[in-house]
Amino acid sequence: MTKQELPKAYDFKATESRIYAMWEAGGFFKPHNDPNKPNFDPTVKPFVIAIPPPNVTGELHIGHAMFVSVEDLMTRYHRMKGYSTLWIPGSDHAGIATQLMVELDLLQNEEVTREELGREKFIERTWEWKKKYGGLITNQIRRLGASCDWDRERFTLDDGLSRAVREAFVRLYEKGLIYRGPRLINWSPGLKTAVSDLEVEYSEEDVQLYYFKYMIKDSDEYIPVATIRPETILGDTAVAVHPEDERFKKFIGKTVIVPILGREIPVIADEYVSMEFGTGALKITPGHDPNDYAIAQRHNLPMISMLDVEAKVNENGGKYQGQDRSVARKNMWADMKAAGLVIKTENYRTTIPRTQRGGEIVEPMISEQWFVKIESLANAGLDAVRDGRIKIVPERFEKTYYNWLDNIKDWCISRQLWWGHRIPVWYCADNHMTVTREDPQQCATCGSKEIRQDEDVLDTWFSSGLWPFSTLGWPEQTPDLKYFYPTSYMETGYDILFFWVARMIMMGLEFTEEAPFHTVYLHGLVRDEHGQKMSKTKGNVIDPLNIMDDLGTDALRFTLLVGSTPGNDTNVGVKKVEANRNFANKIWNVGKFVMNAIEGLTTDDRPQTVGNGQQSTVNGQSSNTLADSWILAKQSRLIRNVERQFQNFQYGQAGQDIYEFIWSDFADWYVEIAKGQMQRTKTREQTVEVLARVFDTCLRLLHPFTPFVTEEVWGYLHTALRESPLSEICKDWPNALIVAKWPEQHELEGWEESKVADFELIQETVRAIRNLRAEKNISPAKKIAAQFAAGDKANLLNEQSTVIVALAGLNMDEVKFEESIKQKPEDSAALVVGSVEIYIPLAGMVDVANDKARLEKDLKEAQSHIDRLEKLLSSDFANKAPAQVIAKEREKLDAYKDTAEKLKTQLK
Repeated sequence: MTKQELPKAYDFKATESRIYAMWEAGGFFKPHNDPNKPNFDPTVKPFVIAIPPPNVTGELHIGHAMFVSVEDLMTRYHRMKGYSTLWIPGSDHAGIATQLMVELDLLQNEEVTREELGREKFIERTWEWKKKYGGLITNQIRRLGASCDWDRERFTLDDGLSRAVREAFVRLYEKGLIYRGPRLINWSPGLKTAVSDLEVEYSEEDVQLYYFKYMIKDSDEYIPVATIRPETILGDTAVAVHPEDERFKKFIGKTVIVPILGREIPVIADEYVSMEFGTGALKITPGHDPNDYAIAQRHNLPMISMLDVEAKVNENGGKYQGQDRSVARKNMWADMKAAGLVIKTENYRTTIPRTQRGGEIVEPMISEQWFVKIESLANAGLDAVRDGRIKIVPERFEKTYYNWLDNIKDWCISRQLWWGHRIPVWYCADNHMTVTREDPQQCATCGSKEIRQDEDVLDTWFSSGLWPFSTLGWPEQTPDLKYFYPTSYMETGYDILFFWVARMIMMGLEFTEEAPFHTVYLHGLVRDEHGQKMSKTKGNVIDPLNIMDDLGTDALRFTLLVGSTPGNDTNVGVKKVEANRNFANKIWNVGKFVMNAIEGLTTDDRPQTVGNGQQSTVNGQSSNTLADSWILAKQSRLIRNVERQFQNFQYGQAGQDIYEFIWSDFADWYVEIAKGQMQRTKTREQTVEVLARVFDTCLRLLHPFTPFVTEEVWGYLHTALRESPLSEICKDWPNALIVAKWPEQHELEGWEESKVADFELIQETVRAIRNLRAEKNISPAKKIAAQFAAGDKANLLNEQSTVIVALAGLNMDEVKFEESIKQKPEDSAALVVGSVEIYIPLAGMVDVANDKARLEKDLKEAQSHIDRLEKLLSSDFANKAPAQVIAKEREKLDAYKDTAEKLKTQLK
């Protein structure tokens, strides 16, 4: 086997790891213009993406496969366009997720809790866990073909990023934007930590609604109240009614008695209360409900917390102290029933808040936490999108972004965890606070050396919010930060627009005074083939690792990319991936044909020049065949369309167009015609050159979608050309496709439209005859006769007779091309293609009645087009549409009328 010969079949298992190692060893993932190198040119424009850092101990799922595929496509495209391209990889320490995994491992294998182990040892064990499993997700991302600069890989807890986190905290604190205080937060009793609003998921659930009596002090009268959480009665500080509610007006200002506890609380009036909902009266528990908290602030009510960090009743709960919230509910309701305070219970459907991580019910609780005053940061984030410094794709998500930032609350940034960035605040015995960039030796206020650090760590999203610039060296003004920041695109799922993207924008503007990127591209969720959300319980999860093992990385990537549009969910099934595996095989087989064609040229042959460009200098005249001109014109159109779609982020449509061009235009039509052209000395060399040039362009356009198979085939193509009489074609090619130039757009030269139209007539003619053969069940081996009445197209069809005869299975000796036929052949099937009539003698092979039915069907279809176009051209459309559009519609109408007349003649 010579080295340019492709193996019989594409073996992705043997190819992918070898190709990836070649790319990495060749330094192709690195920016070609590096600010840390002596030959750096600051005028060269960079293209930069910071990867959404996956959880360090996570495993690859289909969502990862989606964002890696999209970002690698963006990166490869810009690299081929000549940008100094940097895709920064990294991973997130993922506070809650990682700590839970390590805690579970300790319990299962050593039967020890983190509290028993102690903070210092637990953190040591978590770092060990990270070292053991942290590389797993990175290696899996590599398998997807990710062309990241791995030498610049970062981790949110590494020294540089930890310094950035501390700098950011101290700056915000010094500006008065960070404070500590009691606030109502979402508490996860299982995790024993605060969770943000965004980490709470709401589910529709069936619960009990408990109706009971709030007795008026020193009276037999009562206010009926309903709640789904009777245990929180222990924390009530008021009963509220609507000021206009005639039922309860007389009670406003009076006192009611808290059941079982006997505490006295006021009856207040507030317009928040709905007179129609429930009983029309509302128990106010400001320590455990966000709406009640807001009412309590308006009325200066006390805040009572009746639960501890484990969701057990605390000292404010009287005899229920120490009971779990669910146990206390049951016991208290029984006691209230015994006291005659129960009215009834009924089934009720409502939304219940649960933690995203553990799924347990979230408990709103008053807690001392650290917060960021968010208003000024949010306003800056709003302005950056409103004034166009940041574009969100698709645009409809801008409204969602505005709505969230317009209604944002101060950000709770403290978490009661051990794994993460510990809050850089120290306290002395007198509770003075010291906030510094470096660990202090003494209290900044009183000088005491007896100081202790705050126990809490920062919300993971705090460090993630710094990601676009902390990964480049901030707060140091490093060469990387000066050149690569701001980054270019931020690509991520729409589901973390608020979790992450909004925070990066706010942090970037606050700390660098620049938007951290100019474009936010949001992809959708990946669903199963029926549009259902993937879940282990449904059994419909697609494991990307298994798919890559069975069908190859390129097939998975192409499926995800071509099936997606910005911001919309994508349905993916194994059958789709299998179809795209077949596409990879098609490319391989076309490559084998092209390689064999190149090898078939001898060194004595001198190719007739096709031009030195990839397509525009190959003109549609001179010695080009019609098929040559057509495929070059179609390729030129493809390049323009793909470029436009890339600029508009329509990657899925671009991939679909490339697919159709390769499979249909190139493989099904041009390659088949090329087989005949290569049999003739006159057209052999030029045909091979067109094959080579067009196939090269196909591989370049397809490379960002399917990098492995294109790189492998292109390498063989390069070698074959280099050792052939066509070596001039590849004289400026680099050693690898990954850094080859992206195909350039060229101006139209004027010949393209007519050549495409002429060839499309040939295609329609061949299709019409093929369809007839299929209808009549004529064997593909049987060569048949045909007579053409082609009018002014007779010369064109005659010139293309060898193509028509070969592709339609005709007998050359029994084919006639004439302008008109005086006597229509008897016992012939008649076909109409535009203005061309085709008669196929089918004596003994045709059912005349069926043939008549076919003609009548065609006539009916032509007449429906005539009716539609006549209606269109007699409507307002004729007054409003551009003249050239109207002219094209009139041309269509004339063509359909011509077809209808011919069909009527044939029917007669």
